Formats: sequence, C-alpha cells, structure tokens
Amino acid sequence: MNLEEKLKQLPNEAGVYQYFDKDGHLLYIGKAKVLKNRVKSYFKFTPSLQPAEKLGPRIYKMITEVVSLEWIVVPNEHEALILENSLIKQLKPKYNILLRDDKTYPYIMLDNSELFPRLEITRRVHKNNNIKYFGPYSTGARDMLDSIYEIVPLVQKKSCIKGKEACLFYQIKKCHAPCEGKISTAEYAKLVDEACEYIYNKNKLISKLSEKMMQYSDEFRFEDAMKLRDRIKSIEKSQIKSGIDLASNEDLDLFAIKAGTKKGVVVRMFIRDGKITSSSYDFIKLDFLEDNKDIDLNEAYQRAIVNYYDNEIPLLPKEILIAQEIEEKEEIEEFLKTRFNRNIKIINPKKDKKKALINIALNNCDELLRIESSKNQTTIYDELKELFNLQTLPYLIESFDNSHMMGQATVGAMVVWNEELNAFDKKQFRHYNLEAKDEYSQMREMLIRRVESFEKNPAPDLWIIDGGETLLKLAYDIVQSVGVNLDIIAIAKEKVDAKAHRAKGAAKDIVHYKDRSGEIRSLKLRTSDQRLQFIQRQRDEAHRFVINFHKKQKRKEDKQVSLLQIKGIGEAKVKKLLLYFGTFEKIKEASIEELKEVLNEKDAILLNNYFQNNQED
Repeated sequence: MNLEEKLKQLPNEAGVYQYFDKDGHLLYIGKAKVLKNRVKSYFKFTPSLQPAEKLGPRIYKMITEVVSLEWIVVPNEHEALILENSLIKQLKPKYNILLRDDKTYPYIMLDNSELFPRLEITRRVHKNNNIKYFGPYSTGARDMLDSIYEIVPLVQKKSCIKGKEACLFYQIKKCHAPCEGKISTAEYAKLVDEACEYIYNKNKLISKLSEKMMQYSDEFRFEDAMKLRDRIKSIEKSQIKSGIDLASNEDLDLFAIKAGTKKGVVVRMFIRDGKITSSSYDFIKLDFLEDNKDIDLNEAYQRAIVNYYDNEIPLLPKEILIAQEIEEKEEIEEFLKTRFNRNIKIINPKKDKKKALINIALNNCDELLRIESSKNQTTIYDELKELFNLQTLPYLIESFDNSHMMGQATVGAMVVWNEELNAFDKKQFRHYNLEAKDEYSQMREMLIRRVESFEKNPAPDLWIIDGGETLLKLAYDIVQSVGVNLDIIAIAKEKVDAKAHRAKGAAKDIVHYKDRSGEIRSLKLRTSDQRLQFIQRQRDEAHRFVINFHKKQKRKEDKQVSLLQIKGIGEAKVKKLLLYFGTFEKIKEASIEELKEVLNEKDAILLNNYFQNNQED
C-alpha cells in the first residue's frame, strides 16, 4: 500500500503517528487530537502528493523523505501526549527535538512528624503530609547537606536517635545527644530552623563555609580547607544570582529555550518561597536542522516540560513560567492536571518581577550558547560523524565489552562517555551477569537487555562494540528490531596469523561501520589518528571495567566452589545447603546448630571450622 492510500485510511480519532523513509528508518513521531486532520495537513494532494506549501524548512525536508506511515489510536489527546513522549525518548526519531535530560532531581526533605527530625536527600514523593521539601537541586544538594551538618549540631545519623547513650558525635560537639535527653524538643526545633535558614539563604551558608575554610588554612589543615573550597564551588554552581525577591512565598518553575548554531539550550529555574533556589540547563542537538532558526519552539517547550514532569515531583509549583507563548499550553496543562490531580497554569509573563525572571533565564541561555560557540568549531564529534556516516553528532556514547574464563564468571559491561562532562560518566556505567556461553550470544544478551531498558534510560547517540563485522551486524539487527535510530560502530584488533595483534603503543585496530548505502565497511586508520585514539579510549575503558568486574565475580565463584573441595562435603550436600539457606553467604554465617538442620554433626563441625579458619577470605 502506497503512502497516498495509507493517508486515506487515517481515522478520526486521537493517536500518535510515525513517518518512515524508503529504508524504513523512523523520521518523526507526532501526536494528534484527530489523526486524519493532523497528518493530512502535512500534504497537498493535487496535482500529485507533495509536502504542503506552508511548512517550515525542517518539516518540508522531512516530508520529502516520507514514504510510509503508521499510527496508534489512543482514547484521548492526553494519552497521545504521554505515548508520543515515551516513544520519542525510546526511538530517537531523526527530526524530533531530543532532550537528553530525563532524570529526577534530588530534594532535601525534613520529616516534621519526628521528635528530632533530620535533613535528608530524596528523589521520590513520600506518603507523609508532615514532610517539608526543599529543592529541586541540579547540583550541590549533598554538599549543602554535609555543610549544614558540619555547622549545625543536628542528629547526625538515623541510627543515632535509636541509641540509648551519647556517641562520638556528642563528644566532638556535633550533636546535643537527644538520645540521652540532653536537649529538649523546643531547643532542637531552633536548631532545625537555623539549618533551614542555611537552605533558604545559600549566601549565608557560603559565607560560613568560607570562614571555616580560612580557619582550616590558618591551622595548616590544607586538605580540609580544599574540601570546603570544592563544596563552596559546587553550591555556587547550583544557583543563578539575582536580586529579585517576588515579595511572596510563591513556588514557581521556569523554562527558557533558545537556539544557537549547532545546539539549542533549555534553562530551568526553580523559585521556592519567592527566591531562586537552583537552576539547571541542557543542550539540544540541532545538527539535523538546515537553519537553526527553524527550531520548533512549541515542540521544544512541550518536550522540556513533559519530560521533566513525567517523573515523580515531591514539590510542585503553583505556576510554570515560560519565555514565550506556545500553542500546546492547554494540552500540557491537562497533562499536568491528570498527572498530579492539580491545576498548574503555564504562563508567559509580560511585566513585573516574573518577566524579570524570564529575562534572567534568557540571558543565561545567551551566555551558555556564547560559551558553547567559543569552543573549537570542528570537534572530534564532527569528525566522527563525517568519517563514519553517523546520523547525529555522537555526544553521548555507550561502549560494550564482555569477559569470561572457560565459561566461568561470564559478565558484560557498558561504559558511558558524555560530551558535556568531556569525560566518562561513571554514574551511568553498568555491569551485566550473563548466562550465554559464547561471545556472540553474550553480546546479544547484553545488547538486548540494554535495548529493553531504553524506556527508563533512553538510547545514546552512538554504540561502540568491541568486535568485528559479525557483532556490528548483530547490534544493528537488535536496534532495528525495535525501530530505534541509533548509530553503531565496532572496533576489532587486526588479525595476525589468526590471532589478534596487541602490540602495545601500535595497536592496529580496524573500525567497522555502515556507509550511506547501508553496506558495512572496514577502515584501518593510522595509530596516530585522533579519531581512532578516541574510539580506542572508549573500548579500553569498557575492557578495563568488565575485566575488573570479571575478577570480582571469579573470586566469588571460586569461594563458592571451594566448598566442594572440603573433604566430606560433596556436591549433593552443597545443593542441600543451598536449598535450605538460599545463598553461600548464609551458609558461611550459619552456626553449628543451624548447619545440623541439614548435615550430620561431624559435617556441620567440619564446615563451621573451615569457615572459621578462612575468615580473611
């Protein structure tokens, strides 16, 4: 069925539509209140099927590439918005605006239902109406909390209040020992108010930390002074300075978006009790645009807002301020109402202090784009994109490797490179315990598990596979089976006499990739080529990470197997022990009496003595 016939079958219902090119690659995902009306608006049908005349350059170019169409019908427009957002994050269509930020931010919480409450960090909503939240914080939350506990003698640990006698924290004057009744609830409440004041007034906290830093320096405690210096920098980084006070206790969230040459930027500001408490930003890749001015700000604001509020939000704003009017405002307000059972208005302020906040956010957009454009115009990411025919600039890269020894301790690993950090993002590294026995099946198992997690942790821009053409084809088959737009390259050692050549300092690697026609090509670069060295760095980090995990798992398996080497404890008895205790660790911790539930007394004593004599392991 051709595209024109497909268009005639569109239903008069709400849903999500997907456009594909001649090779079956996903170009765009959109939503519609009425699919028939929305999708047909992209085309004109006479004298032949063509893109509609009033489309912007980006959408016009996209429609010229469309050869097929699919759609999913949903009950209403709200469901269409949610499904559209979910599919875009998972499938990374070529022409949609993609935001990298999809994380939940930390909050500082205070449980006022406790007699002696503590400040803690949380990322989720707790079912307790007595909890007060501060935040969100894009950075610096942990540093703020650690600093406050240094300055204010609150209950330092959760376990402290459960104790019946004063501990070390009391002796070093970091706690007033409420566990022994040495402070009343009223006096403690004053300490909590003081701690909260430092949260509300970061400048006051920074000033106090600076004093302490100078004190440490004067006492020649330079390492402690440097720690405080780093904390101060982290806390300062989380705030946008402004002299604006709304003279109210309003909670507001603000979004501002601007486009540069290769990137756009979205700035988020969080106003709590009338003051800016924190801010964050993320860049939007625009390398798919012929002219960055053609960025669809309606789509960008919708994506930014829906992405952020699709997470758990402990502290909701009264209003959301945006830097320009958008068409989808009512749709997003309905999404928020359904999501949180609360009316949250989206407003583009035109005057007064809220307009001044918008101007601050837009100025920050300009500054971030200026700094970004001042970087080298041609980067390693541009060079990789051109050399390996990548669809997008590879700003977020995941690299995979696996390891085993004679089928034992079979594991895999994924490491992540983030261009914004200009470094590996070690918080995103992942280990995999694998069941498969051969390398092909191991890589297949690992990549399938990663694909299955795209809904929670969206796909990167590029995969780097440690392997040759066969594994590259495998990886492409896996991502294409779920319709994800994802570039992949593979790097393998050159074979010399059927063995991998691993000469240190002259590693002759071959990079495999797909050319414009979809054919797999192999490229041997000079060992001095920076592009090859960048790819090798990704592969080597994945290899280091997986080997370390393999060694750890191997040691664990060796300890478990050692049970079988104890004279008198055979495989059958080991299986009985595992069925009863569940894990080797519990067997190790069991007493003689507990072991006698499974073994005879002689074996129970033998096993217990073995573990007693091998405690250092």
